Amino acid sequence: MNEPITEQETYGVHEQETAAGSAPDGGVVSVMVVDDHPMWREAVARDLAEAGFDVVATAGDGPEAVRRARAVRPAVVVLDLNLPGLPGVEVARRILVHEDSTRILVLSASGEHEDVLEAVKSGATGYLIKSAGREELLDAVRRTAQGDPVFTPGLAGLVLGEYRRLAVAGEQSGGQTEAPPRLTDRETEILRLVAKGLSYKQIAERLVLSHRTVQNHVQNTLGKLQLHNRVELVRYAIERGLDG
Repeated sequence: MNEPITEQETYGVHEQETAAGSAPDGGVVSVMVVDDHPMWREAVARDLAEAGFDVVATAGDGPEAVRRARAVRPAVVVLDLNLPGLPGVEVARRILVHEDSTRILVLSASGEHEDVLEAVKSGATGYLIKSAGREELLDAVRRTAQGDPVFTPGLAGLVLGEYRRLAVAGEQSGGQTEAPPRLTDRETEILRLVAKGLSYKQIAERLVLSHRTVQNHVQNTLGKLQLHNRVELVRYAIERGLDG
């Protein structure tokens, strides 16, 4: 039987909301924090709440995290990988199966390449090492909510390098794939900029568009290509040489 989410497990925003916790549409970004260490979990939740994010729930193990994420449907889940009951990568997969609009930001003590790549394959939008500072974490959560891939310096190159390796391996294998869905000129233009690592804000400024318009184009592209998040979109673009 599912346990209710109690008041002690739910955190609200402060009255003095800051820009850090604001969503692009002017609302407040809802966040869930998952970590098996109570003191760390509470500290992260407190920092987020003080910055203006709406920390809607916390969880200390894998099954609890999946259940609560389905109940509260947060915009961002700040997720540790080493969890009792269910590994973090499986938690991410199960959450995204039921709520693909949720973004996953892994916050882990591990910087091992295998852990990073496995997290991205599970659908994580970003990966941050726990040694990151408070402001770095707050910025990462904000950007993750916008769909931007966020990685601890050095890890972004690892992920893009792996995508390029897979793309080359696919070409060398001579595998035939179906023709991709046709994108509009604007969607292709934005896809190229996404592949180059530009944020939605940067793309909007370069193309003289609104942030919302860029988001809509990206969402349409994701739908056409049957992809789930921006990280998968970057991989798709790199595989087709659109990052040059």
